[in-house]
Amino acid sequence: MQWTELIVFSALFLLVTVMGFLAARWQKGDTLEHLDEWGLGGRKFGSWITWFLVGGDLYTAYTFVAVPALMFGAGATGFFALPYTVILYPLVFLPLVRMWSVSRVHGYVTPADFVKGRYGSHWLALIIAITGIFATMPYIALQLVGLEAVLRSMGLNGSGILGHLPLFIAFVILALYTYQSGLRAPALIAFVKDILIYVVILVAIIYLPAKFGGWGEIFNDADAKFKATPAPGDGILLNANNQLQYATLALGSALALFLYPHSLTGILASRGRNVIKRNMVALPAYSLLLGLLALLGFVAISAGTKPIVNQATGRPDTNTIVPELFGANFPSWFAGIAFAAIGIGALVPAAIMSIAAANLWTRNIYKEYLKKNASPAEEAKQAKLASLVVKFGAVAFIVFIDPQFSIDLQLIGGVIILQTLPAVAIALYTRWFHLYGLVAGWVGGMAYGMYLLYLIPSADGSRKHFGGSALALEKLSLFGWHPFDGSKVQIYVGIVALTVNLLVAVIVTLIAKKAKAFNGTDQTDPSDYHVDEDSPRVKPVAAH
Repeated sequence: MQWTELIVFSALFLLVTVMGFLAARWQKGDTLEHLDEWGLGGRKFGSWITWFLVGGDLYTAYTFVAVPALMFGAGATGFFALPYTVILYPLVFLPLVRMWSVSRVHGYVTPADFVKGRYGSHWLALIIAITGIFATMPYIALQLVGLEAVLRSMGLNGSGILGHLPLFIAFVILALYTYQSGLRAPALIAFVKDILIYVVILVAIIYLPAKFGGWGEIFNDADAKFKATPAPGDGILLNANNQLQYATLALGSALALFLYPHSLTGILASRGRNVIKRNMVALPAYSLLLGLLALLGFVAISAGTKPIVNQATGRPDTNTIVPELFGANFPSWFAGIAFAAIGIGALVPAAIMSIAAANLWTRNIYKEYLKKNASPAEEAKQAKLASLVVKFGAVAFIVFIDPQFSIDLQLIGGVIILQTLPAVAIALYTRWFHLYGLVAGWVGGMAYGMYLLYLIPSADGSRKHFGGSALALEKLSLFGWHPFDGSKVQIYVGIVALTVNLLVAVIVTLIAKKAKAFNGTDQTDPSDYHVDEDSPRVKPVAAH
């Protein structure tokens, strides 16, 4: 047991817990018994708070733990996270501003609210809501993977249910302060999390390379390791077979990220269009940090770091690479700060994700199908309860499913959420797609995506199906025809599934328009997409 690290970790964890409970009084409105206040922080966060909140939401414990672990295990492929976050912000700059405006005019809380208003279809909204919840659950589970990796490195590595006890305690605390304070809790804690992360990473990328002979020596050690254990796709450079996968994974991840309900929650909580514009310009600062962070995977190779064996599964847990690197090479007190940074980095996005999933359940399932006349206070209570259910559902993922499988599920989550792109992102600009086309496209893209994912075995050979998201082109088939037969070049399944989705949507739309089928009623106006915070058309916060 690493007592010094554990004490420092616990002290910082206690600090953010107190902040989580006090957050209910921070910038508080008239009541927390409304989704605008509990689920969106009063829709009044300025540039700095939004920067920390969205950054805390997008750059998660999974990023800090799994990207370096992927670099450690597979080399250059893990670097896809860098171009993905570089191309992300120019892609979403204008769509997010339009989403904010139309949501403030109509009081939308979730992307499914917007879809219902745009197409007048509660069925299409239901599909979007279920897709969002389903894609978010494994993402929350992944925050637990990062938190457990830190706990294991401090010596809390038991087997069976007892091995997960520290995780249960951490998540009960998280559940309680999220229940009480809503989105204000992770927004306030994100300040502490980001400051800790910046300090730890800046120290790590200056101190550790100096300790191991500089970056040139580190790259040489990584190259020697990958050449000694040749495997397809491994190495400090990409090869002919994984370049397409790298490019499509970066593009697919960028298109998917702001379709996740938790990403939009941070945007809808901001005060105005200028706040979002400033953030889309400033958030790439995190990408610089991410690039440096990813290289810690190569530093771990140079340092001879070995992953801890997970007592629950009996297999080495590569997610412990960064915590082990820090624990072995930093003084105990600083390692404790580093562990707290990663642990708190798990709690902030987990809280935002559970709130976003709870908003979807409350607005688009509970109020739509179970209690149409629910009051704002009843909506808020339902969302609080749903956020608890979502969190403990994520804990169940970790306890009953091999965490390695949940990492694969996160990649599958990207394939799933991409299928909402035509109904959410494209609909912000045009209503050309027919309602029937959007539903048919979603069904086609989702079915084909799941079929392709089923064909992929895991890299270690332990599973025959759902083992990742990179598919060899030779496995692509169209009614038995294999257009790329024999090709070992890999591609990200999400891009293939989205292409099928769009093709089906276009074909069905053309047929439906020819048949003059009813295309729902658009409750939005073209001018709604340009309204700013000072407009009299903005719906008051917490209005009934």
